[in-house]
Amino acid sequence: MIDIDVALRLRDAGLPWEPADGDWFVIDAELLRHEPFMLSSMVVERGEGRQGEPLFTFNGTTEWALDSIEPHEAIWLPREDQLREALGQRFLGLRREVEGAFVVTARVGGGEEREIRAPHAEDAYAGALLVVLTAA
Repeated sequence: MIDIDVALRLRDAGLPWEPADGDWFVIDAELLRHEPFMLSSMVVERGEGRQGEPLFTFNGTTEWALDSIEPHEAIWLPREDQLREALGQRFLGLRREVEGAFVVTARVGGGEEREIRAPHAEDAYAGALLVVLTAA
């Protein structure tokens, strides 16, 4: 799972999120920031508030007294496959180096190729996506 602060940077850089079953997120509140939730039709569902606004609804006693939150209160933690998909055709390759680091090669603005290294594949994908999204 990518770091919460990296997820925030991706969001702020413009990575769109269409919530779907299987998505991981945390609630942007001090006491809940390190408690990931999975969006699922069994426990956490996409719902609609009284005035038609989107909500995440928590069903049953699994999530104690938390009834619902609005999407802007959630921080999406995209999975490795979602990060790779978001890179699209800008993704050129992934390799693992001898010392164990993962390297994502991506095409950024102007056709330039960049290599992003990280200890985990999802972190390399996230870093590459940040570079692509923030390239001038």
